Amino acid sequence: MTPLRARNLGLPFPGTPGRWNAITDVPGVAVGFTTLTDPARHIRTGVTAIVPRPGREARPVAAGQATLNGNGEMTGTHWINDAGYFLGPVCITNTHSIGAVHHGAVRWMIDTYAEHFSGPAWAMPVVAETYDGILNDINAMAVTPDHAIAALEAAASGPVAEGSTGGGNGMIAYEFKAGTGTASRRVRLAGGDFTLGVLVQANHGIRKWLTILGKPAGQLLPEGAWRSADLGSIIVVVATDAPLSPLALRHVARRAGLGLARGGTPGGNSSGDIFLAFSTADIGPMPQKAGPRLTREEINMELLDPLYLAAVEAVEEAVVNALVAGEDVAAFRPAGRVVPGIGAERLRRIFA
Repeated sequence: MTPLRARNLGLPFPGTPGRWNAITDVPGVAVGFTTLTDPARHIRTGVTAIVPRPGREARPVAAGQATLNGNGEMTGTHWINDAGYFLGPVCITNTHSIGAVHHGAVRWMIDTYAEHFSGPAWAMPVVAETYDGILNDINAMAVTPDHAIAALEAAASGPVAEGSTGGGNGMIAYEFKAGTGTASRRVRLAGGDFTLGVLVQANHGIRKWLTILGKPAGQLLPEGAWRSADLGSIIVVVATDAPLSPLALRHVARRAGLGLARGGTPGGNSSGDIFLAFSTADIGPMPQKAGPRLTREEINMELLDPLYLAAVEAVEEAVVNALVAGEDVAAFRPAGRVVPGIGAERLRRIFA
């Protein structure tokens, strides 16, 4: 059975998606999950892993990072902002599992890039979080380093499962069950054809804010709303095969905020809205192994408007895909509350 997604409901999103309408449409990018669900223990959490490059050779990717609101964590960003690149995976989990997932990702890097780590070398994976303590007993700290390694080992190309998968398992957006969402766009740029893909862990917003393609969906679907303030966060990871400078990638990452704004959120004060963009275009080996002078191809930033638009569109659609995948889930706290799925048929009727 084909998973239900926003476009299947007839929602007229602009732009041309890739084959899977997912971050994995960017060549080489792989995604894996470890999903932990144990209702008896009130466990609903997990790990999402994104591997920018396949294989066992330690080759960095150019990157840029941006933050709309800083009530959250994404490790490695100081180095990304200074160096303009990172090596290794990106993982997303819950707030209290940053340490465990970082530990597992480091172990995975040491084992995967064995030649690189045969001499003096350090690992600094990117690990980000959003809070899942409404649906998950977050203080039980159920996620272990082995769960991170399992998600990384499971990383593959192809369609990406959405909603209650991996780190998105316990997440809520606009007071609906949400979590993992993804989308992509094909872009003609600077004489070439490129792909931009997005993955979000959506855990943000209150119901009355929700806007979908200009329609006040949250006001049209008010049942089950309970929050008066935004208490969540969202992580956005943007990938592209377009050759971009770290500065250009920082600008691409910033556009994630515009995609979120299309969905209605102003970026609440208690929300961590943290974004990362990377390019899989080859920038050569680790700088320590490169020559004294470097020559790299990058697209002129004056030409990047189509890519910025692609990022905005893909982020907007990825959030809605996360919502469409959501189903009713009983809350851990307060007991007795049910966090509803948005209801595909109700959403379809809004756009009929």
